[in-house]
Amino acid sequence: MNIKTAYFEISNTDVRRCPASTLPEYAFIGRSNVGKSSLINMLAGKNGLAKTSSKPGKTLLINHFIINNEWYIVDLPGYGYAQRSKTQREELRHIIENYILMRQQLTNLFVLVDIRLKPQAIDLEFMQWLGENQVPFSIVFTKADKLGPVAAGKAIEDYKTVLLESWEELPPIFVTSSQKGNGRDELLDYIDQINKSLKQQ
Repeated sequence: MNIKTAYFEISNTDVRRCPASTLPEYAFIGRSNVGKSSLINMLAGKNGLAKTSSKPGKTLLINHFIINNEWYIVDLPGYGYAQRSKTQREELRHIIENYILMRQQLTNLFVLVDIRLKPQAIDLEFMQWLGENQVPFSIVFTKADKLGPVAAGKAIEDYKTVLLESWEELPPIFVTSSQKGNGRDELLDYIDQINKSLKQQ
């Protein structure tokens, strides 16, 4: 897929104020500091489209970016940032869950995971919740450039082993590096395939 245009459209905290369109939406979510904004910029081929920050937990809003005037990238708030107050964490959980469960245009949710970390309970529990609510999702390993190919491969296999303890079938898995551009073609091709199948329905 060739990205010709990528523009920021709207930010909000209320799923009811999301764009009034029927275009498919591909949302990105993960723990704070997983490299979500960098990945979105890499996919769109446009630095600065999503605001990156070295400070975890910067994204507090649902951010919509229109791609090729045909589909949306949606940047969701990160979860699991311990520095927030209990009230803030509850507000963010409400924003995230409302979007995921109520937004009919949500076509696929990409759950980002730092490839350098062992499986984290918060990610596994979140994926379990997605499965229970029948939300279509994929796993995107980020920061693959931080490990050598052998170590990266082992990390992914170890992750799959843990997932298969509670999942009969694994979701699609992608391995990316925002620095090197790894995984960009695979992710965009996957989105393109889904978009084409939707047009045929």
